[in-house]
Amino acid sequence: MDAMPINEGLPSNVTAQMRNATGQPKASSTVVCYSPMMITTNGIWQGFNPLEFSLPLFILQTAIIVVTTRVLVLVLRPFRQPRVIAEILAGVLLGPSLMGQIETWATMVFPQRSLLTLETVAHLGLLYFLFLVGLEMDIDVIRRSGKKALFVAIAGMALPFCMGIATSFIFRHQVSRNVHQTSFLLFLGVALSVTAFPVLARILAEIKLLGTDLGRIAMSAAIVNDMCAWILLALAIAISEVDSAALSSLWVLLSGSLFVLFCFYVVRPGMWWLVRRTPEGEGVSDMEVSLILTGVMLAGVCTDAIGIHSVFGAFVYGLVIPTGPLGVTLIEKIEDFVTGLLLPLFFAISGLRTSIQKISDPVTVGLLVLVFVMASFAKIMGTIIIAALYTMPFREGIALGFLMNTRGLVEMIVLNIGRDKEVLDDESFAVMVLVSVAMTTLVTPVVLGVYRPSRRLVGYKRRNLQRIRHDSELRMLACVHTTRNVPSVLSLLELSNPNKRSPIFIYALHLVELTGRASNMLAAAAASASKPSRSGTGSSLPPITEHIFNAFENYERHTGGVSIQTLAAVSPYQTMHEDVSVLAEDKHVSLIVVPFHKQQTVDGGMEAINPHVRGFNESLLTSSPCSVAILVDRGLSAAAARMATEHHVALFFFGGPDDREALAYAWRMVEHPGVTLTIVRFLPPDYRARSVSGSSYRPSAVADADSRAITISTEGKSELEMDEDYLNEFRTRNHGNEAISYSAKMVANSEETVAAIRSMDNNLHELYIVGRRPGEAGSPMTAALEDWMENPELGPIGDMLVSSDFSMTVSVLVVQQYVVAGAPAPVAPAPAASSDPVRQYLSNANQRPAAAASGAYRTSAASAANSRWSGSGAVGF
Repeated sequence: MDAMPINEGLPSNVTAQMRNATGQPKASSTVVCYSPMMITTNGIWQGFNPLEFSLPLFILQTAIIVVTTRVLVLVLRPFRQPRVIAEILAGVLLGPSLMGQIETWATMVFPQRSLLTLETVAHLGLLYFLFLVGLEMDIDVIRRSGKKALFVAIAGMALPFCMGIATSFIFRHQVSRNVHQTSFLLFLGVALSVTAFPVLARILAEIKLLGTDLGRIAMSAAIVNDMCAWILLALAIAISEVDSAALSSLWVLLSGSLFVLFCFYVVRPGMWWLVRRTPEGEGVSDMEVSLILTGVMLAGVCTDAIGIHSVFGAFVYGLVIPTGPLGVTLIEKIEDFVTGLLLPLFFAISGLRTSIQKISDPVTVGLLVLVFVMASFAKIMGTIIIAALYTMPFREGIALGFLMNTRGLVEMIVLNIGRDKEVLDDESFAVMVLVSVAMTTLVTPVVLGVYRPSRRLVGYKRRNLQRIRHDSELRMLACVHTTRNVPSVLSLLELSNPNKRSPIFIYALHLVELTGRASNMLAAAAASASKPSRSGTGSSLPPITEHIFNAFENYERHTGGVSIQTLAAVSPYQTMHEDVSVLAEDKHVSLIVVPFHKQQTVDGGMEAINPHVRGFNESLLTSSPCSVAILVDRGLSAAAARMATEHHVALFFFGGPDDREALAYAWRMVEHPGVTLTIVRFLPPDYRARSVSGSSYRPSAVADADSRAITISTEGKSELEMDEDYLNEFRTRNHGNEAISYSAKMVANSEETVAAIRSMDNNLHELYIVGRRPGEAGSPMTAALEDWMENPELGPIGDMLVSSDFSMTVSVLVVQQYVVAGAPAPVAPAPAASSDPVRQYLSNANQRPAAAASGAYRTSAASAANSRWSGSGAVGF
């Protein structure tokens, strides 16, 4: 028979039921008769109902909880709500508040007899999640957080703690009937004063504040707050043991202190010994990982035996494990399973315990809400006061106060433990859960509405390479996703000829996908700090980021004329291009270099590594505030290529803004003493017949041009005329340079273009440079290639060069120029800035001037001045 209550008033907490049933009677105890549940069934064909057996029922419950949670995550994503809100709401939805009202659901899917199994597994998941939280917390971050973050944490915890205790004490007879007064005040004070560090980290990353000063202060303060919250929680649990002897609470505190000391002074040195004995480049063995993970359960058993909740032991145990390769290995082993499958069970248990029907006394509800609001207000006011003392803006102080009011896992743990200890009754528990959800829901919209970081939207002219001198400083943003991207980027930088006369300033940006893990968010906060403040704290960075940073910084030390600033950005791939665009505009970057989404395999083919990278590249091409180059590495990063003393580069020139930008980049390369440049210009057959005066080739006016764009006068020149001018200037300034050769090829259609490129010696060159959109729109030279593009982000020529039909040993650099919508300037033009103070620019992909079908080239009398600059039919260079 099923579990059958003897009388009404059955405690919904299964742990309490079992304690009551096993010989610890209290005044309100009830006896529950449990029948032994079979684990597995013999099957429905033999007349058995699977839902009457524990394992099939548990599997069904877990599946329902996980699916419901994921659906709610998708529903709440447009509102930028953290995942914890969806997980708590999923529990409330499945519990007695809503679905539990259906009799069949309550008795078949979530019967009372099954909750013991569900609660046990949920607490196991909670145990390992708190181990991960401790593992991801860097104690050094607390040590380096500074006085500002420390005072924000203290003020954000002390004031609401005191306010919560004071107001609860005043109304104790209304809200804490039949419970131990001191325990109730302590539990409520802790629940009101905590800040959920994992939830806060996720919110900061999603609203793009992780790398700001506000984000760093909030993260550091949340870590300090979490540490204090666990100490107070241990104290509250010790005092709540009201049935024990008077000295028992003291013994609990002393034993807990000894456990913490043992972890820090015995376990931590042992972990360091394990790290040191692991050979460099090798991971921790599976046996050592298993022993460490077993230690989590032993730590939980120890603290549970002491009288403190088992999650406290797991948290401290995770805190003492050194960050670095060991921590990363442990996180990779268990995090997805724990956070994706086991942790939602804990929130479901919280929701199954939350019954809105139990909220019946309006006085109790009103007073609890008042206590919560007063404590939240005290936290905001305390944060504003500290912010004012440090001369932070008022709006920033309010935003920081709301961020510190982020609730989540820690508060749920506190409330559940309080209910386990019978310090909180059903009504108080339900009200506190719902109010906590409401408070956390408010954080994101309030912070977005109050805090507007002051970005200087001041336009700068150096948005593409053609607008700056080839020997002036070049500011580049180099994006890398993995360590494999680094050698090719460094090879490209070396070819770009950095020297003291024409220096290059590089912003090396490691792009990290936002996975919800606190570890990579902490890494971004640490990596966003300046290089001096980061020195000696490499352990706070994950190994991949640290290796990438070290590679760039070593290159800077051994190369003259290069200044490198390393940064990290954590963001979902869907919005990652926004972070890159903002950084490029803030740093006045002229060129962004990003890796191609495919990498070369051993047999020479190309395979996609991360499909999200392609979407990122496409989004960046349409929204970038400067020129963009996509680098396809097919041997450029090889050691032999990097050690070679002579490098052969080829530029395919069809005309247009992108090809001129590609020529501007190649211009920098020819200054390198070891670079040989071959320029191949493709011309239409009727090239000689055209004349400038009869040309109808003009940039077409953009009808839907953004009125905020700064128009730059082209002096009435056509695209073809600008091509000729730039080519002539390049030729004149490089007259007599034996490292540059030029040839022209007459092609009438795409087939002839492909044949001309095939005829080149592919084994000679190691890098092709092409424009993304070559020549005029609809040109017969590339029209057929555009119809068969597999990778539109590379353009027709770039896509053809990376196909398997061409050389597999030549890398390709595809360049897109940032083009400002052009219009003839008035006779007496006013400064562009005076017409629009915001000074925002158009996207080059949307505002690229279209070319007419017909056009004109002008010939140059000096076309044959140097034999190396002349080719068959070449009269226009």
